[in-house]
Amino acid sequence: MAVWYSLADQVLSRLDAEAAHGLALRTLKSGLLPGDSKPDPASLSTAVWGRPIPNPIGLAAGFDKNAEVPDALLGLGFGFVEIGSVTPRPQPGNPRPRLFRLSEDRGVINRMGFPGQGLDAARARLAARPRRGFVGVNVGANKDSTDRAADYVACSVALAPYADYLVCNMSSPNTPGLRNLPLSRPPTLRSTRREESGGLSGAPLMTLSTDVLRRTARRAESQFPLIGCGGVGSGADAYAKIRAGASLVQLYSAMVYEGPPLIRRIKDELAALLARDGFASVTEAVGADLR
Repeated sequence: MAVWYSLADQVLSRLDAEAAHGLALRTLKSGLLPGDSKPDPASLSTAVWGRPIPNPIGLAAGFDKNAEVPDALLGLGFGFVEIGSVTPRPQPGNPRPRLFRLSEDRGVINRMGFPGQGLDAARARLAARPRRGFVGVNVGANKDSTDRAADYVACSVALAPYADYLVCNMSSPNTPGLRNLPLSRPPTLRSTRREESGGLSGAPLMTLSTDVLRRTARRAESQFPLIGCGGVGSGADAYAKIRAGASLVQLYSAMVYEGPPLIRRIKDELAALLARDGFASVTEAVGADLR
């Protein structure tokens, strides 16, 4: 962990998890957070749907719910960023507290309930930014919606012109009607917060999510690219997702514990693993364990 983030973490870890998230957003808006100016290893360059991407490491939805800082996040070194979830109308989400660190397990439990400023606010910000980088948009349905399918359609139609890809959030454990996947909890969790209701993310999901990815990749038979997520906190984790069939990899929870310096470490570790195994590019390693 970089010295500057180690000092910052001493402050952030004493704050309520959602308050720390808000402070991180404000810091990114200020432009005071150091970016990553080091060039990415050439082996990490890839492309999806004909679009070049400097590296396959992306930020998952949930951090930048309202499209406030996609460019600042790209500046930290991510190859791509996913904003959202965006719902048609603004909504407050569930009552606080609703976000919990599981420090002993390197995990997070959240029952946020899709809080956000709504479609109009996100669309206005995306429309105003220069179209650069690779930015996806995650869309969801309002909690009190009487037609969830119409909510997904409305958000998708409105935001598609400003997105490099769209994701429909179909399995939120915090929204009525979207609770089918995934609510299970590994029996190995140690944190006193492990019984909090909500969705679990972070390191405890690494093995399960990679197994699901591998099975999905076998069924997809390379017909479309897959994004691997769930528990990524190191270059080895990212490499495991790629070898299991992911063209791109996302993380979020690990950033809670290690901050922006984690991005560079993962990229350097991934490049070293590719070189060790004789892959000239990350594209060559996609699905290696399936062959």
